[in-house]
Amino acid sequence: MNDFDAPLPPDDLGHRVSEVFDLIGALYRRGLRKLEQGEEVEGVSVGVRSVLVLLHRYGPMTVPQMGRVMALTRQFVQRMVNDAVDRGWAEVTPNPAHQRSSLIRITDEGVAVITAILAREHALNRQVGGDLTEAELRACVRVLKEMLRTFDHVDAS
Repeated sequence: MNDFDAPLPPDDLGHRVSEVFDLIGALYRRGLRKLEQGEEVEGVSVGVRSVLVLLHRYGPMTVPQMGRVMALTRQFVQRMVNDAVDRGWAEVTPNPAHQRSSLIRITDEGVAVITAILAREHALNRQVGGDLTEAELRACVRVLKEMLRTFDHVDAS
């Protein structure tokens, strides 16, 4: 094992993780701006896009479930759901498991909208340079999941 393969001491780890957070912040802000430019094309806000992605990937969910997954307040998610429902991209259906918390389901029109958005984003993501390898991306995902796990206890409400 060389020095690059050994776990970092806590102080060094803290500094390096701060570098990662700085990059994630810049990436998030730039990515958000790019998504907002797409809003002009599809007419879908970033928040509604997030709701549609969840429903498309995981099927019907309640607003509280979506809030937990996205680490956003139930109130914010409800506003995004209301917008999606108003546009015909999602619908409210009865929840057999819980009478007071309806299930939100993506409609066929919502599937068409989110499929187009994801295809546009995929085309953009294909342009990422750096000759990245599967191992590098797998390591990146592992690191980000570990960083995210550090904040599992943080409540979004």
